[in-house]
Amino acid sequence: MTDHSDYQEVLSPNRYYDNTFDMEAIKLLPGEYYVTKREMVLVTVLGSCVAACIRDRVTGIGGMNHFMLPDDKNGTSNPVGAAARYGAYAMEMMINQLLKAGAKRSNLEAKLFGGGNVLRGFTVTNVGARNVDFALKYLKNEQIKVVAKSLLDIYPRKIYFFPTTGRVMLKKLRQANNDTIIERESEYGSRLKHADIQGDIELF
Repeated sequence: MTDHSDYQEVLSPNRYYDNTFDMEAIKLLPGEYYVTKREMVLVTVLGSCVAACIRDRVTGIGGMNHFMLPDDKNGTSNPVGAAARYGAYAMEMMINQLLKAGAKRSNLEAKLFGGGNVLRGFTVTNVGARNVDFALKYLKNEQIKVVAKSLLDIYPRKIYFFPTTGRVMLKKLRQANNDTIIERESEYGSRLKHADIQGDIELF
């Protein structure tokens, strides 16, 4: 029977039981995030997208997001532009849920992953690098310390995040068929092009 007492959790629909780790797991797809107080594992596969794993190092309340900046039609990285507003929204949604769940901002620490150069066909040459640059600047401005990171490169990554301990397991997908990853992120990028950044964003 599922325990619904942890009402602050932000649900991703992809909940399953991971037999390898013998615990409940959540698989995050592009545009999703999840926050929990309980012992579980959060899993995602990243191409050009970035995942921020943020937790309260004292209480173990933690979460993960999986996001990409919208394609900048002007080919710029204007920090007050629509892309940056969307990135800030993606981060703030999760951080606000962490605080609602009982985390303290002064205790937050982050681990960052992704931003691989795996996508083609975007007007910006390397969307992964833009995602990484945004995430690092955002966390620095918010005074959230980045305690570990694996960024850029050309390989997709599979991430396992255990919020209660802060442990992360990372696997670079060097030999895997990456078509599914690229298709998911390309479709997500197409959705972002039509998002009204100034209005309600419904991608999460």
